[in-house]
Amino acid sequence: MQHAINTTTDLEVLPAVAGAYLLVIHLEEAAALPEHFRGLHLPAGCYLYAGNANGHGGIRSRCRRHLRAIKAKHWHVDWLTSVASDLAAVAFPGASECALIAGLLDRSGVRSPVPGFGSTDCRHCPSHLVQIDGPRTAGFWRELLASIEDPDDHVEPMRMRKSFCPDASRPRSRKIE
Repeated sequence: MQHAINTTTDLEVLPAVAGAYLLVIHLEEAAALPEHFRGLHLPAGCYLYAGNANGHGGIRSRCRRHLRAIKAKHWHVDWLTSVASDLAAVAFPGASECALIAGLLDRSGVRSPVPGFGSTDCRHCPSHLVQIDGPRTAGFWRELLASIEDPDDHVEPMRMRKSFCPDASRPRSRKIE
């Protein structure tokens, strides 16, 4: 199955149903975390944040808020999404954020950089934020999506800003094959 990055900014392609989502966050510069993380900064790099969206409007509504550039900082991830150089969303209808994180942490090159980030109400996950180390080739993204859920169950990632977690060793690409 081919996973193309939709180059539109139309959030209507995300489902308005309950489920989980991943935010793909590329930081070109270090980002400050909320004060209770004691002055920690995340280094530049590629991160994935898993969240649940079970309320009114489901995944579409939650991602619409996260993908806005200007917003009040309420959730931990707001400190990252407000300064991200690239931001995209992948929807997983009917899934849970904890299942996504468990699948991600089973992969080589994926680690939890900040204990408790986005998971203060979770007793199972070390964090709902993971950092992706190493090259992010088309094959990497295909395998990553397949490893966390059945690829037929997710909605294609959306390109929201100028790049998609570029790998410095490869030219930027608009497509995940």
